[in-house]
This record gives sequence, C-alpha cells and structure tokens, in this order.
Amino acid sequence: MKTPKRLEPLVDDGLIDEVLRPLMSGKEAAVFVVRCGDELRCAKVYKEAGRRSFKHAVAYQEGRKVRNSRDARAMARGSKYGRREQEEAWQNAEVAALFRLAQAGVRVPKPYDYVDGVLLMELVTDGEGDVAPRLNDVELHPDDAREFHAFMIGEIVKMLCAGLVHGDLSEFNVLLGPDGPVIIDLPQAVDAAGNNHAFAMLERDVGNMAAYFGQFAPELRYTRYAKEMWALYQAGELSPEAELTGQFAEPEDAADLEAVMREIKAALVEQERREAAREPQDDRDEPPPPPWMQQ
Repeated sequence: MKTPKRLEPLVDDGLIDEVLRPLMSGKEAAVFVVRCGDELRCAKVYKEAGRRSFKHAVAYQEGRKVRNSRDARAMARGSKYGRREQEEAWQNAEVAALFRLAQAGVRVPKPYDYVDGVLLMELVTDGEGDVAPRLNDVELHPDDAREFHAFMIGEIVKMLCAGLVHGDLSEFNVLLGPDGPVIIDLPQAVDAAGNNHAFAMLERDVGNMAAYFGQFAPELRYTRYAKEMWALYQAGELSPEAELTGQFAEPEDAADLEAVMREIKAALVEQERREAAREPQDDRDEPPPPPWMQQ
C-alpha cells in the first residue's frame, strides 16, 4: 500500500521498512501493520486535534504534569499554542504510561519508539500469527473466564502499584493473545495519587471486568476487588504479590447516608414544629373575652 504521509519520516529514518496494511481507525488514532526488518509491528498514528471526535475530559487531565507555567496558562486560555501543547501532552501521557507499565511487568504491547505523533509498538497476535482478537469478540468457557478475570485483577494491581489507573478499561481494549489478555489503549491513564477521580475510575475499570467475565461466570459480578485494593493502596500495603479475596467489609464507623438523611429530615420537621408553636394562634384558640365585652 501507499505509505501514509505521517509514516514517511519513519520510513526515511529506517525505523519502518514497509507499511503493509491499515489495522484499525478509532476516535483518536489510526493503526497500521508495518514491517521492521523481520518483525511485524504496529504504528499508532495519532489524529490531529481538529480531526478527532474524542474530547479530553477534565477528569482525566487532573494531576498530569505540564512542562512549565507558560504552557499551563496557554492550555487554560485555549490558544492555538495551548491546544497544540495540550494535544502533545495527551499523546505523551499514553506513551509514558506504556513504557512505565511495560517496565513494571504489566502485560501491554511492548513500546519501541515514539516519533512525531507516531507510536511504534509490538503487534499482538494470536497463536496462529493473526492479529489478536479483542475480548468482546470471543466466547469463553466459565473456567477460562475465571482465570482471565483473576489475571486482569492482578494486572490492575500491578498498574496501581506503578501509580496508574487505566481509566477506560473494558473488554474493548483488552486483546486476547496466546499467553492471555493484553491491555491496550492508555491515553486516559491517570495518576493514582494526583487525581481525585482515580478511585472512581479504578472502580469502573474493575467493575467492567467483573461485568464482562461475569457473563460466563456469574459469581464474578459480586466481587469487590476495587475497594479492597484501594484500601491497601491507601495504607501503603498493596503489592503485586498481594492476595486479594474479592470481598470488602465497610468500616463500622462508615457514614450511613440514609441514616444521615433521616436525621436531617427529622431535624427539619422538629424545626418547623417549633416555629409553628411560636406563631400567633388563630381566633379559635384565643381565650374568651371578659364578661363586660360579651354584653
């Protein structure tokens, strides 16, 4: 096929020998299968901001570092320079997360290089050399579902130990390779310690895994791994070797929201009663007039 313009510099520099075919095109990037020497790899070409449908949610950007205050002000103003810097920061976040997680032993595609908005990384294949399917495209035996769910919980723990939460984990961005699941698509990854939404995103990621694998092994839907691993993380006791149970008992002194609301309503009712008691009484409640006025 004709080499896409964005990949020409990588071909010229010898990083890519040949562009073989497009693999997929999503809301934020187009991915191509390329040949690098004797290996097949994939090249993820990020779309320019004006051509993408995906918007950078503020919740995901919270806690991400900016190079300097000038860039931060430009991003806040939304100037042309600021939008360009924000776009670059967004792309760099996935690249940084990919290298960081690969180093931490999380099963993600091996990253090789990142040049001018193009991420060159491992092509994940199935046992026969074809492109690995996504989880949502496969049917699982209950035992396989339990095994893969346990594996994914372990990978989520590794990610959290590395200080990251995927933020958009589901059966649509997990590939099924010959050695099991492989996590992909990390532009939404957030800093676990620096983002106030990190736990909510972690709980959603874990919940998505329970819901998907629970289709094949229903008992997985009732596990509570997110709160269990987050409690250990906050206490500084979470490690990749942690043995989780999938159960979590709320602290005895945890606030009972319904009870609190009942107390508030009761207090409002009592306040209204007292105010009513202080109001002037109507004529029927007034004492009878003295005898001389009744004549």
